[in-house]
Amino acid sequence: MKVAIDAQLAVGTATGIGEYVQGLSAALRLAGMDVVELSDPTVDPWRFDRRVYWDQILLPQRARASGADLLHCASGTMPLSKSMPTMVTVFDVAWLRVQSHTRPYARYYFGRFASQRYRTADRIVVISRFSQKELIEVLDLSDREADRIAIVYPGVSSEFIELARKPTAEKTILVVGTIEKRKNLALIIRALKHIPDARIIAVGPFTPYVDECMSLANELGVLDRVDIRGYAPRADVLGLYATCDVVCVPSYYEGFGYAAAQALCAGTPLISSDAGSLAEVIGGNAPTIHPDADDLWIDAIRDALKNPDAWEHRASLVRASAQDRYSWDASARAMADVYATVATG
Repeated sequence: MKVAIDAQLAVGTATGIGEYVQGLSAALRLAGMDVVELSDPTVDPWRFDRRVYWDQILLPQRARASGADLLHCASGTMPLSKSMPTMVTVFDVAWLRVQSHTRPYARYYFGRFASQRYRTADRIVVISRFSQKELIEVLDLSDREADRIAIVYPGVSSEFIELARKPTAEKTILVVGTIEKRKNLALIIRALKHIPDARIIAVGPFTPYVDECMSLANELGVLDRVDIRGYAPRADVLGLYATCDVVCVPSYYEGFGYAAAQALCAGTPLISSDAGSLAEVIGGNAPTIHPDADDLWIDAIRDALKNPDAWEHRASLVRASAQDRYSWDASARAMADVYATVATG
């Protein structure tokens, strides 16, 4: 069986979905599957009209031309019409839950329009039990319809698994992910006011929320200790996971939470929100705190910075089990089983 995978979000500044597609494709090939990645570097996936053009026009054309037996829409969106067996990975339903501040046309396309396309998929893959529950609720699926949903956890890149920790003398709090409202960077900025000598490094693509965060940092008098760098190359991100004191994931909503899984696999001390899928992904292997509980976040970050040896030891103890759980080999095997069910009808 030949599988065509939508890899357009791996073009340019690839975020979590781009990493997912790259990791999955490579692991499937290592498992012996015939995989073709569909993408076009001349089409900007972060410009809305170009994204729609890719999803609805170019993707189905390229899929047909590839000679594939199955199209895997691995970026969370699907074409309006199908010309071959088609399945989709649904990462979350954030556009229907927590993106009310975004442009209406984007909310419609990535929210209601996308979710209605999911009903036509031959199979749906989700990346957590949380996302499965959300999707069933949003689409009001019957038990029979829900049986078409398979949970396949993503893997984490071997670059994180092989990472050697080498913390520096600086007290660094690392926040990784698109700088958008649901990621809740403002919480860590508020905490910084109460944690002298520490600094925040935040890496991820910008949204208008960056201005709100910088304004808050200025208002609180911590602007000189807040370093929002935007999208960073992989080598820089790996270096930050290796040298920071603690990774913080304060999100209000995550379908998976790559930053948390990467920290666990890298043996980097981690403090996370308990919202969305994060408690599920972390599995009790790091502290999880409500994303509005500022005092508890302040206490936890202070402790991580005051007692680095204890936090390093705790992180090292869970590293091997996290690496097993978020292995791309295991993810690829599970995905191949899903492909087989689509092929057999």
